[in-house]
Formats: sequence, structure tokens, C-alpha cells
Amino acid sequence: MINVLIVEDSLVVRKYLKHILESDKTIRVIGTAEDGMEAVEFVREKRPDVITMDINMPGMNGLEATRQIMETNPVPIVIVSASYNRKDVEKSFRAMEAGAVAIVEKPAGNAHPDYYEATRNLIQTVKLMSEIKVVRRLPRTRPSRRGSAAIPQLSPDLIPERIKLVAIGASTGGPPVIQAILAGLQKGFPAPLLVVQHIAKGFLKGLTEWLKETTGHPVHIAKDGERILQGHIYFAPDDFHMGLEGKSRIALSKTDPENGIRPSVSYLFRSAARASGGNMIGVLLTGMGKDGADELKLMKERGAVTIAQDRKSSVVFGMPGEAVRLGAAQFVLPPDKIPKVLESMIKGE
Repeated sequence: MINVLIVEDSLVVRKYLKHILESDKTIRVIGTAEDGMEAVEFVREKRPDVITMDINMPGMNGLEATRQIMETNPVPIVIVSASYNRKDVEKSFRAMEAGAVAIVEKPAGNAHPDYYEATRNLIQTVKLMSEIKVVRRLPRTRPSRRGSAAIPQLSPDLIPERIKLVAIGASTGGPPVIQAILAGLQKGFPAPLLVVQHIAKGFLKGLTEWLKETTGHPVHIAKDGERILQGHIYFAPDDFHMGLEGKSRIALSKTDPENGIRPSVSYLFRSAARASGGNMIGVLLTGMGKDGADELKLMKERGAVTIAQDRKSSVVFGMPGEAVRLGAAQFVLPPDKIPKVLESMIKGE
């Protein structure tokens, strides 16, 4: 049985979420909280397996509650937020930075056309996140934007003469990792970056705006036929695969989902490998499943530099772990070392 704490200031929504979650016989709601302070106290006394956390609440909001819980009594936290509210979406991603493991949209009423999809996604996310082993976060400090740790060395004959593209794939736990990587890159990074991030429908615009504001890089939701530019970051839009047409234009596709999802990291990596061959870098980050792992190996076989996030820093070591198992990754690194590798490879060092 999965024991859940619901944190939500609206009594009606608390009852609604309880009804949805307990429609699954493996879930039991063991408590509810009206604000962040009540949630922190509840977790101190009892240990739920997972928390659903509202963001916008009077008193202590969901962001601050997430910080305090993850610094004292860490529990997997799923942010349940409205995707149409920009401020709530921004706080939701900051909560992920503080240790929340996933974001889902707050389900609308049962007359809404997306009701069944939204409720199914909420139940599935709660069940999956209850299995995550979270660790205590250190009290918030202001980290250096550029890591000073030494990076592993790659034999000079394995470094491509010129890197023309970076392709990145991520799923569960990915947004704060992508944010850390982009924040660690110098402005005017001399290659375009294409990114597939598995994320709940409706949150992508908020994610790109948050990344733009917190990293200073130009971040876009990709458009079909768009020419890719150095130093710009392009995200696959909701429900579209993203690849390349030729070497320099985005190609979006509605072909069948791969690994059960669209957009797929596998689709991006395969297309990028076909377009750029060895003149690229592939990066596979935290996430459930194996999306992108085989294709990261394909990149490596074609001469590209390949990176997988390490186990310790991954919320879920599924995708990068599968890449490591396949021998697809030349580097297995924490996020703070990845920017240095990217910049070193770009310079041919």
C-alpha cells in the first residue's frame, strides 16, 4: 500500500484529489494539509511514501514546504499545479530544484475532455514516484555557476575535429539538471543544443521561460523548419518528435510514439546521429525507462562524444543506467561536470 499526504489549501480540491487517488486500490491517503507548515509538521511525525504538493497556498507555500521537507525529512514530492498560471509554474520548477521529483497538472472536473488522461497521469506518477529513493538536501546556498572540479580526459584521437551540435535527453528529474548544465555554460556557446524533456502537457512553455530567466541563454520551443543557431537551445514541443532536416533545420514529426512517448529522446538522437555523424555530443540524463539509450550507443559508434548522468545525482537512473549498461557512454558524470566537458569538446581540448 502506498501512503500519500495531500497538501492543498482548497477543501474541495483536497477531497477531489483524495477521491482520485483512492480510486486505485494500491493508494491510501493517510493525511491532508492545508498549507506548507502543516505539511512539514505532518512529515515530521509520520512518514508518507509520497506527497502531492500544491504550490500557491497562504502562509508557507509549496516551494518553501518542499525545501524544508527535503532538508529535514526527505520524501518524494509530486508538485500538483495549474499549468496556465505562469507564477505557479515558475515556482513548480524552483520546487524541483529544491528536490521535488515530478510535476503534474491539477486534474480538471470529470466533464473536462482531458479528465481521464489527467487522473491517470496523476495516479501513475504518484505510484512511480513512491519508489524513488530521495536523499536529504543541504540547506540552500548559492552555488557557483561554473564548476571547478577536474573532468575526465578523453583520448585526443576520440575527440571530433568540430562539434556542430549537442543533443540532450531527459525525463524524471530532468528540469533542474538541464538548468544546472545551461547555467554552467558560457554565453554564446558555439553550437546549438536540441533537447527532449519528458514533461506533463502544458508545462513546457513555463519550463523554457524559467530556463531563459535563470540561465541567460536563448531558449525556444522548436518550430518545424526553423534554422538552428549557435548558442540557442531548442526543446521538442508537446506531442511532437523533434529531429533534423539536413544539418541545420528542425523537423517535427507526428509519427508513432517511441518507447511509449512522444517526443522521444530516441527519435532525436537517431536523427541527430544521421545528420551530424561524429561531429556532435549526446547527453542522456536522469529518467525512467530506456528512451535514448540504444541511440546514444549509435552516436558513439558514429564517432560522437557521449555522456550519461551518474547514478548518484540521478533522480532515476533508468535511461542513463541503460546507456551505461550498453557501453554507450564515454563519460558518466554528475551535472556540475557536464558543462566543462561540453566546452572542452567544443574547443577540441
